[in-house]
Amino acid sequence: MYFASRMQAGRMLAAQLKEKYRYENCAIVALDDGGVVIGAQIAIELHCVLMQLSSADINLPREVEAIGAIAQDGSFTYNQNYYSTGEIEELKGEYFSLIEQEKMEGRHELIGEGGSMRKDLLRGHNIILVSDGLKDGFDLDVAFQYLKPVAIEKIIVATPLASVSAVDHMHIMADDICCLSVIENYMDTDHYYDTQDVPEHDKIIEIIEKIVLNWK
Repeated sequence: MYFASRMQAGRMLAAQLKEKYRYENCAIVALDDGGVVIGAQIAIELHCVLMQLSSADINLPREVEAIGAIAQDGSFTYNQNYYSTGEIEELKGEYFSLIEQEKMEGRHELIGEGGSMRKDLLRGHNIILVSDGLKDGFDLDVAFQYLKPVAIEKIIVATPLASVSAVDHMHIMADDICCLSVIENYMDTDHYYDTQDVPEHDKIIEIIEKIVLNWK
């Protein structure tokens, strides 16, 4: 399935989620800037807060995929979607010092990004994790690790499109799923949108901060 824009896809997801969650305590947690554009449409319909979970990938020399990612609270998640347990242990042994250095630098880069995430606003809520597209379950793993110490009701994953492996991951980890299209051979996420309507990050922050003013 292709979408005219992320805003259109967000409205489609909002229409599906509204009937079930309109009168529930919900909070939207976007996993990327595109997820904020989509999540804003859901937050408008559900009258809930919108936040963005920021994270930094940890990359190693000669490795195509990140070995892990550190979230803004310092929680770290290894990329078990791409690397086996044995491969991770081997890379940890070879690059331990570099990984620790990259963690520190990543955490430093994320200072100041925490304004859009408040764990106190998540407690006791249904958390709707929103992405504009999931090629695998790694971003979800980062979010689950971040949410682990928070007492929440449910985790719902909402995305316009996801790969087969990502959907399999959702079924294991999430309490509810809203996915408009499952894609067997997942390409770059932008490929599935006719219009690239993700603004600059400053505008993303403004969307988050002003979401309450746009509630219907």
